[in-house]
Amino acid sequence: MNKLKVAFFGTPDITIPSLELLNDRNDIELHTIVTMPDRPAGRGNNLKSPIVAEFAKKHNINLIQSNNINKDIDKLDNDFDLIIVFAFSQFLNSKILDLPKLGCFNIHTSLLPKYRGAAPIQYALLNGDKSTGVSIQKMVKKMDAGDIAHSLSIEIKKEWKAPELYEELKTLSQNCLNEFLNMALKNSISFKTQDESQVSFAPTIKKTDGFIDFKSSTRNDVLNKLRAFMPWPGIYCFLNKKRLKIFEIESEPIPLDPGYCSTDFGSLAVGVLDGTLRLKEIQIEGKKACSDSELINGLKSSNTDVIINPE
Repeated sequence: MNKLKVAFFGTPDITIPSLELLNDRNDIELHTIVTMPDRPAGRGNNLKSPIVAEFAKKHNINLIQSNNINKDIDKLDNDFDLIIVFAFSQFLNSKILDLPKLGCFNIHTSLLPKYRGAAPIQYALLNGDKSTGVSIQKMVKKMDAGDIAHSLSIEIKKEWKAPELYEELKTLSQNCLNEFLNMALKNSISFKTQDESQVSFAPTIKKTDGFIDFKSSTRNDVLNKLRAFMPWPGIYCFLNKKRLKIFEIESEPIPLDPGYCSTDFGSLAVGVLDGTLRLKEIQIEGKKACSDSELINGLKSSNTDVIINPE
């Protein structure tokens, strides 16, 4: 096959390196980009285009913006070789899945069948995984359940939080797509069926998922939540019935019972199941972010006791 005619479905900025690859390769015709409509944004609620739409406009690529591309299928050509889908957030019906000659292929930021769903990056960190990766799977009606056409893996470094892993997977996705396209052009795609007994899920993260119950958590539980939920939704507890956002933690040698809080040594220390944590960088509701020592000094000046997550 000399040249592949491709449509791309996607929305957020993680897709941009993959889009650049499709646009730059001489053996690919990036004919159409499909993304979500413009949305109100900012203080003025002015309409803002998705970054993918801006890419299409900049490079004069045919652009379709739709809340439901299944209903707007008449806007699509019917002679694509491939449809590449990446972080699109819409389920595609059979008519679209059957449209391209070689099929619809989804780029997913996990090693499927692990972490099917909307938040694979966060769940890899939440569960303390040592590695993750990118999978390209041929799409079927069932979410993220299609046969795997290609995948690449990456080691997760201990210091990475969600933003760092996001950036690494952004680049890895481009590399994985590049290798997949080479196979497609040579008609040498081979498929591996997903093992349904190994399936796990990564559902959409909610704001309340960031709550920390120190009584039932280990140090790693709290650290993994901090890594996974940075910058959103972040992790938090309640101090004196006010929400306390937590930005940085470290182990503390003070022995404390799980859930018990102490400021006796100039730090905000909280016991967990396997030790004690210092809540080093924090932000109390209604105030600016500060160190724990700054917060403690303010509480002492007002003769306020410190209670974490009161019943």
